[in-house]
Parts: sequence; C-alpha cells; structure tokens
Amino acid sequence: MALLRRSRSAGSDSAGAPEQNPDDTPRRSPGDKAPPRRERRRTPWYVGLPVTLAAIVAFFLAGAHLGLFPSIPNPLERRTVDRSQPVLLRSIQDMKHFTGAQGNFQLVVDLDREAAFLPSALLGHRTLYVAAGTVDAYVDLAALEKGAVTVSGDRLSATVVVPHAQLAAPALDVGRSYVYLQQRGLFDRIGDFFSSNPGNQRQVEMLATQKIEQAAKDTELARRAEQSTRSMLEGLLRSAGFTTVTVTTAP
Repeated sequence: MALLRRSRSAGSDSAGAPEQNPDDTPRRSPGDKAPPRRERRRTPWYVGLPVTLAAIVAFFLAGAHLGLFPSIPNPLERRTVDRSQPVLLRSIQDMKHFTGAQGNFQLVVDLDREAAFLPSALLGHRTLYVAAGTVDAYVDLAALEKGAVTVSGDRLSATVVVPHAQLAAPALDVGRSYVYLQQRGLFDRIGDFFSSNPGNQRQVEMLATQKIEQAAKDTELARRAEQSTRSMLEGLLRSAGFTTVTVTTAP
C-alpha cells in the first residue's frame, strides 16, 4: 500500500510540473496580453494624386504638341493677332526728282562697348549686325535754272543744262538686316532685363546707316545718276521730234 501511494504521488508531481522549453523561451499564459505590434505607416492615397494628374496632363500636352492626337486641339499652339490701327495718310508731295541710279550696300557692324577696368564677362556688350540698305541718286529737275532749256527756231535742236545729282538718305532694309551675334556681360543682361529696348539695336542701326551713307559718297553713284538722267532726257526730246539734243551738267 505504501509503495502504491508513493508511485501515485510521484506521478501527480510529475504531471503538475511545467514542461521545460528547450530554447528557454518563457511561454505566455492564456491570461497574458500580447505585446503591441508595430504597424507599417502607409502613404495616404491623396499625396500622390497631384503627381499623377500632372504626369497625365503633361502626357496629353506633349502628344497634342507632337500631333499624336489629331482630334485634340493643341493648347500650346500660338496664334498671331494683328491689332494695328488703320494707316493714316499724313500728306502727299509731288516728286520732281528723277532717280537715275540706286546703290545696294551690305556691311557687318561690329559694335563693342567694354569697360576700362572690368572684364567683358561682367560689363561689356558686343553686337555683330548684318546691315543691308540702299541709297538713291537723283537729279532735281525742279531746280533747273532760268534759261536751262533752249530750243532752236526750227524746233529741231534742244539744249538742256541739268543740275548735279544728289544722294538721298540711306534706306535700311529691315527684311535683310539682322543681328548675327550678341554677347553681353552679367550687368548688361540685368540692365537689358529692365530696359524697354534690350540690346540697344537702334544704336547699331543708326551706325549702319551712317556707314552706308559714307560708302555711297565714295562711289560713282552720283555720276551714274547724271548719265542716266542725260540719257532719259535725250530719249524724251527725240521722241518729241527734236533731231539734235544736247544735255549737259551745270558747272
């Protein structure tokens, strides 16, 4: 009987003892609370919405600009609207000049404005301007002196003395003139940004006009105009019935 009691007590002791965890990790009882889990933060859906919309808009704008969507109008297409006022006629003048010759000129204006003690990268302005213009040479027939035209009694001979030819003001051809190169320093770029006339193109145009005018004076443009005027008057008087026509230039 004593042996049976000992075996039961030993069995009950072994049954009530907790089992050992081989890795020595303590086990939680059913009443213990589980440790809180770290939740992964998710980016809200509305944060990426502007980026997505911007990408979609950029895609459609690029496609419309490149012509990938013919049915969609290009919102970046520019149009030219002419809002000019009607042309006003100020005056009409009778011209008594005969243009006997015209000279066509072209030159490259190299205008460089630089500072004395600063490099051109900071303060300097260089412009290469290709200028094209014309100069007319004319004879003022209204300036004929009294007795400049003499006609013989039989109306077969005529003598005309015309004044010397003059040069008109140069006319710059804006269609063939353009700025070829423009280099500006840092301070000049800042100044041109706030200026109403960036680049000061008016200055190079005036310089080109002066150079064309001086070049016209150094040519035989006036002499060619006098020769052309004499030929015109001779042909005109011969067609009027004069057989002998003499046209000279006033001394």
